[in-house]
Parts: sequence; structure tokens; C-alpha cells
Amino acid sequence: MAEMSQSVFTPEQVRELDRIAIEEQGIPGYELMNRAARAFFAAATARYPDARRWLVLCGGGNNAGDGYVIARLALDAGLDVQLIALAHTAKLTGDAATAWKDCESAGGAVSDWPGSVDSGVADLAVDALLGTGLTRELDGNYLDAVNALNDSGLPVLAVDIPSGLNGASGEVMGAAVNAVLTVTFVAYKQGLFLGRAPDLTGETLLDDLGIGPVDTERVPPTLRIFSDAQAQQLLPQRSRSGHKGAYGHVLVLGGNEGMGGAVHLAGEAALRSGAGLVTVATRPGNVQAIIEARPELMCRGIEVADDLDELLEKATVLALGPGLGQDDWARSMYKKALAAGKPLVVDADALNLLAAEPTRREGWVLTPHPGEAGRLTNTSSAAVQSDRLGTLRTITETYGGTALLKGYGTLVGSIGDATPWLIRGGNPGMATAGMGDVLTGVMAALLAQFGAQAAGGDKDIAALAAWLHAAAGDRASVSGERGLIASDLFTELRACLNP
Repeated sequence: MAEMSQSVFTPEQVRELDRIAIEEQGIPGYELMNRAARAFFAAATARYPDARRWLVLCGGGNNAGDGYVIARLALDAGLDVQLIALAHTAKLTGDAATAWKDCESAGGAVSDWPGSVDSGVADLAVDALLGTGLTRELDGNYLDAVNALNDSGLPVLAVDIPSGLNGASGEVMGAAVNAVLTVTFVAYKQGLFLGRAPDLTGETLLDDLGIGPVDTERVPPTLRIFSDAQAQQLLPQRSRSGHKGAYGHVLVLGGNEGMGGAVHLAGEAALRSGAGLVTVATRPGNVQAIIEARPELMCRGIEVADDLDELLEKATVLALGPGLGQDDWARSMYKKALAAGKPLVVDADALNLLAAEPTRREGWVLTPHPGEAGRLTNTSSAAVQSDRLGTLRTITETYGGTALLKGYGTLVGSIGDATPWLIRGGNPGMATAGMGDVLTGVMAALLAQFGAQAAGGDKDIAALAAWLHAAAGDRASVSGERGLIASDLFTELRACLNP
């Protein structure tokens, strides 16, 4: 069984959950509609307590039915409600028709779509135009209504999903409502977290409408949201008799000429994440600056790849790629690291070298951003973003091991894994140089400490690393997102690692 708050499904699966609730649990469909409307109304009034004038736009299906019940609740609360229907109410059927009749009985009066939204007559707008079943691009009045809502300047609150957003992929179907709040029902739909969705959903809340936990064998989720609870399970208290040798030795390989900062960031991140020992293998010219900046790091200048032999033998986990480059020195370092047979975190230029000469193995974690993922899959970053789940599967099927696809809504999965992890944290301030190097160091440190004992293997450790990285970034952004730099995460990591 799975809790709704951690499970993510396709729209078709959520419709099946609806059917189970109605036909097998005996909850009438109209009761579910009323529960949804009450949940939405409570969230809206909590966030906009002074909004007395509501504009509610309804389409023609059950999403519209939710809208009509919401309008009735607003009328019952003494609010001024303006109702606009893009589908004639006489054509409504089933629960949506019942919802309209009850709304009309409560004093609701509906107007046809006037061609524009007058922001002067409302304090907020409710988007109940289209639900999660949208599969074609918007046109006609629906396209005009979505664009008008976005241009109105009103805060728009979406019922279940912003209209125009594909419930499966997060793709914008010609146009989509830009909501400040989305209240979704029964279970999370994957389209709320993929593609363009993070820019359009605003704050996203879930109400399961009182439906019980999901039988995951019957309706298996497509994603699981990594939570604080998972993090705490994977971060046990340390033994009082522990010593630095018990917490792993991370070897960071990279830092070509002019790129010493990347390995410094990765190495310090590994230390800040609890690794017992961290060594940086880099160009000789970087050694002095790294040791002076962070004396707790061991640092070795590497002229030729054979100089790595002793370091590789001592290492528990390798962090390969930060500032590595793609010249002859970089390629020799890369090949030597792969040949060592140690657990690996592969990032940055090491991923580009892998894309140029694909190979497959287990025991590594690949951490591409969309551009690197595009090179790994012979496509573009835009194509990656339009199908992040598909890209994740392609990478693990092609290269083996575990993959972490960066970006808002980071995805983590392994070969043959039916339910990847979704990381919901992070913020735009983290879109800056060096953030990926910090993540690499965090992940290598966690693998060095816990990799052998984690029940979920590298996948769970990689998800924990992404969660910690995002949580530290969110803590560091409290004073503002602009100007956030990668090293700002260091002081926040300790709090996140010691819940």
C-alpha cells in the first residue's frame, strides 16, 4: 500500500482510483466532487481571506462540475461570484449537471464567454476549464480564455491542474494557465511535476478526498516523492566509537587547467557531507590554492594517469568529472578511473566523454543536466525536458547503473526501475556555476558512508543526495535567490544531514 502524498500517477491511473472509490468503496461521484470543491475552497480562502469577488470559469466536464460546486460554496459564504461558462450548461451530464443545478438553486447565474476577462470585477479567478484528460492543443474560446486569464493580472487558482497543461507530460498544449495555486485531488498527477509544469502550477496542494491508501500492485505509481521521512531513515545516528576510517574515503578526480574551483567545491562538499577522508586529484597547478582554501582536503597533483594508482587503491568512492575537461589529460584520467572498478559518481565532462564513447556498467551514478542528458541520448536538451521520464529510462537502459536527471523535479532511477524518485525541493537561485559540483561531492560522500548498507542501493543514496542538496539550497535562499552561490550550501548541509 502507498500513501497518496508520496505517490504520483498518470491521469488514467487517477481515473482508475476514482472508479475504485466510486464502484468498490461506495463513495458517490458527486460526494467526491463536493469533497474536492470543499478542499479547494478552504485552500483558496486561507490564502486569499480578503478576496470577496470571485470569477469562476467553467468548461464542460467534471472539472467544470468542481467549479460549479466551488461557486456554490462561495455564494453560500456570501461572496460575490461571477460565473462564466465556455460550455453550455444544458449540455452538461452526470455529476457536472447536478453541480450546475445545485449552483443555480443557490443563486448562481452564468454568463457565456465574453471574449475577455475584466480584472476590475474580481479579486481572484478560479480556473475550472479543463482537467487532466487534455490531449490536444487548445483552440477557439478555450485558447482565448486561457490567454485572457494570464493577461488579466488576477491571481488564478487552478482546480486539479492548470488548464492547457498535459496531465501526463507537463507539456503546454498551445497555452496553459499560469496559476498561483493548484489544488489537485485523489492523487498527484505526474504532469504536475514534469515539463513546463513547475513554472505554471504555483503552490501545489493535494487532497486525497478521503480515499484510502493505494494498492500499488493494482495501481502502481509512476513516481515516488522523496520525503523527509525517507531522509531520516537513511541518516542513522553515528556510532559513538566511529572513526574517520569508518566513513569512507572519497577521491575527487578533475580540475583541469583553470578549473580547480570545481574539484575544490566537490571535495569540500564531500567533507561537509560526512566523508571521513577526501582526496582531490587534479592538475599540479591547482594544489596550493585548494590546500590553502581548505586544509582539511588532501590534494595531489597528477601529471599522468599512472600517478593515480595509489590514490585509487585507497579510495572507497570516486567522484569523476568536476572541471575535468576533455583533452588528453582528461581522457587518461577518465579511463583510469573507470578501469579501477570502484563505485563512481560521474558528472560534468566525464559525462561528455562517456557520451562520445558509450559504455555500460553497474556501480555508478550518472548525474546529467538536460544538456548532458541530450548528449548521452543523442537528442537535445529541449527533447529531454519534454520527456524527462523517458530520458531517464533511456539513460539507465543504455548505460546501466543509476541515473539522476537534474533540474527542477530531479528524477532518480535505476535500470529496470518502475518507480523513480522525484525530488520536489530546490529553487532558481541554484541555477549557478558549481552547484553540480557540490551535488557530486554530497553524493560521493553518502555512497562512501552508506552505499553498502542502503536497502534501496545507489538509487536511494542518490535520491538522498539530491534531497539534501535541494534542502540546503532552499535554506540558503531564505535571504534571496539572486546571488546565491554554490559554496553557500556548505553551512546549510550540516543542518540537513542531522535532522
